[in-house]
Amino acid sequence: MFKSGVGFLALFGLGWWLLGSSPFGGLMRQVLIAVGCAVMVGLMFAARRFLPSSAGGPFPVGRRQRFNQINGLQWLLIIVIAAVCRHVGEPVLIPPLVAVVVGLHFLPLAAVFEQPRLRIPAALMIASGAAGMTVWLTNGPDETVRLVVGLLSALSLWGTAVWTVAGAASAAGQGAGDEGSGGA
Repeated sequence: MFKSGVGFLALFGLGWWLLGSSPFGGLMRQVLIAVGCAVMVGLMFAARRFLPSSAGGPFPVGRRQRFNQINGLQWLLIIVIAAVCRHVGEPVLIPPLVAVVVGLHFLPLAAVFEQPRLRIPAALMIASGAAGMTVWLTNGPDETVRLVVGLLSALSLWGTAVWTVAGAASAAGQGAGDEGSGGA
């Protein structure tokens, strides 16, 4: 589940969902948290059910090193963004800028994993960050920046997870159909 990326997409999607739901209070916030947790758990169960246990397989050494370098750089940039935004008194810019960095990190990962489809969440995450920046640049409230970036990012990551699981389920269904129809 984690080798296929679905586990990471589900968990980080929940993190973005929690950020996006932060402007709400009371019962609405509790419902949104419950919905986010349910989606995350549902994706985990779906991945466990439909993805082969070897999905993604063990990383070859070179691929693992490149993956670690990309993720290390991503986290370093996130730390720098957080420090600089806090230093200049604009912590509201952290989520949009982080969304852009996360989106950009999918581009080299698409090459590392030979998965061009990772360009889709890259574009969606970058668009999410750009949408949050647009809200901020038009003097929108901080809560709206968090709402826009958080919910769009969560839906982007969860959508990619669903796409991954659905593709595996479809391939498994076609494989079963091919086995049943061949050989008569």
